[in-house]
Amino acid sequence: MHLSERTRNIILAVLLATAVTWLCTTKLLRSADLWLEDKLYQREVYVNSDIVIIGIDDSDIEEFGPYSSWDRSVMARALEVLGSDPSKAPAVVAIDIQYSGYVNEEGDLRLAEAAKKLGNVVTATTASYGVKTTFGSGTVIMENHSVLGYEEPYDELKAVTTQGCINTMYDTDGVLRHAILYIEPEEGKRVYSMQFEAARIYAEKNGYTIKEPETDARGHYYVSYSKNPGGFYDGATLKDLVNGSLSPDYYAGKIVLIGPYTPGLQDSFVTPIEKAKMMYGVEYQANVIQCLIDGNYKHEAPDYIQIGILWILSLAFFIFCNNRKLRITVPVLLAAVLISVGISIWLFSLGYIIHALWNPFAIFVMFVIAVTENYIRAAIAKQNVTRTFERYVAPNVVNEILKEGTESLKLGGKTVDIAVLFVDIRGFTTMSERLSPEEVVYILNQYLSMTSACVDRYQGTLDKFIGDATMAFWGAPITDDDAVYHACMAALDIVKGADELSAKLKADINEEIHVGVGVNYGPAVVGNMGSERRMDYTAIGDTVNTSARLEANAPGGMVYVSRSVIDKLNGRMKYEPLEKPIKLKGKADGFEILRLIGPEE
Repeated sequence: MHLSERTRNIILAVLLATAVTWLCTTKLLRSADLWLEDKLYQREVYVNSDIVIIGIDDSDIEEFGPYSSWDRSVMARALEVLGSDPSKAPAVVAIDIQYSGYVNEEGDLRLAEAAKKLGNVVTATTASYGVKTTFGSGTVIMENHSVLGYEEPYDELKAVTTQGCINTMYDTDGVLRHAILYIEPEEGKRVYSMQFEAARIYAEKNGYTIKEPETDARGHYYVSYSKNPGGFYDGATLKDLVNGSLSPDYYAGKIVLIGPYTPGLQDSFVTPIEKAKMMYGVEYQANVIQCLIDGNYKHEAPDYIQIGILWILSLAFFIFCNNRKLRITVPVLLAAVLISVGISIWLFSLGYIIHALWNPFAIFVMFVIAVTENYIRAAIAKQNVTRTFERYVAPNVVNEILKEGTESLKLGGKTVDIAVLFVDIRGFTTMSERLSPEEVVYILNQYLSMTSACVDRYQGTLDKFIGDATMAFWGAPITDDDAVYHACMAALDIVKGADELSAKLKADINEEIHVGVGVNYGPAVVGNMGSERRMDYTAIGDTVNTSARLEANAPGGMVYVSRSVIDKLNGRMKYEPLEKPIKLKGKADGFEILRLIGPEE
């Protein structure tokens, strides 16, 4: 029996749709699916927030001593300040710090008394989880995710505060997308989260109630983040609060969160809204509280409904693309992917979370199978990027070109104020004459690598290498509001790096190097110089020439700068006049040259 082509195509479509649907539901796409969901669903939005963060940062540790040495009187002083004017008191204060056990009787009692007087303080509890094993009559029951331990505030503090758990639970990929509404440390006892208790108290004081979000069996619910890391934080620290630097109007009637705000205290998380930057615990608390106050709850749509829709869509798209030309299928593919993504975002706005990658991925796979290949646009884009990289070498220049597009590849320049740095090795020509070519290359490679690293460390543009000289500048193509300071710090690092490299070379090949550095600041023409076939992104002008002459006159181990550089530093660097003033070629008498020593302490 011979099947018709149409029948074979339908059978193939059914098999392919089933295979692609199965593939989408496996763990193979889970990470990519979560990544796309984060990109589509989590974004910073404007909120009229009454949430204030009081961070415990490095300045607090400098003020009060090592964090581990603090007694509870430090936090007590903060609560006393918050409650000093009842008419300007916060609506609620949540302390994202565990205060279990006794440390110092005086400090413990003072904190409890301050919390009691304030009357609206939420303190932290934590639970430890693990596998609980129960032995029955001939059976062994193992319960995952069971509460094995539970810590509460010490009795006096517990009696005068509301408790809220501060546990967090990462997703399987190590990203904090969900919050814990409650924990049940023992049968019949439910402890709500610190975020929920803070939002509840705030809402009650403002005449409304917080609706509990729907949770899974473990009490977890999805969090819609409002702000990126740092978005809720205005820079207020515990020291500022205790020392009276914060106006009561800053926190009056608001939710005040107090907690660690420095990497050293190890309270930070990877969140879906910005994975490249860790979010501190108090910022996470603020995002969850905002979600609760706004009632911005999301519900994950059942998988069986999504699987059915995915199978039908895959089948229909393959049948449509089969035997049709690219000029028809490509626009339809793009439209279908965009519509799928748009529907995901729209459903999220309505409160439903779906697998954002499933439909676009299935559509694309079915398209590839049906029309065999479609990589023209990707190849063109890759070719354009390759050509860009062939013309530019400085990373910040490359980034700027990629942002501005091919218009930035034209010859020409513009006048901008930049800080220019030159550096080279003193006596390198003489050294080269007595060394083998291999030794010269060995020294140059390490020296130029060191200067490049120093320039990159302070976000400078590495212009070129001229023999043993390095030229770099700050202020173009990317604007640098502190170009002179960055250039000077790079210069000082280069001198230090040269000393370290010299010691290494002395041990390796019995040679030493010493560098002179010149830094100048002023207007220069910056842009693409050369021809259409070969061009350099560089800077030209008197500012550049003067910097080179400063470097040429600087003895080994010294940084020479102009008065314009010192004026821009605003007293942040130490300097001294030269013992014997030097007259630069092309400069009138009175052009002041100074020696840069280092940063002011």
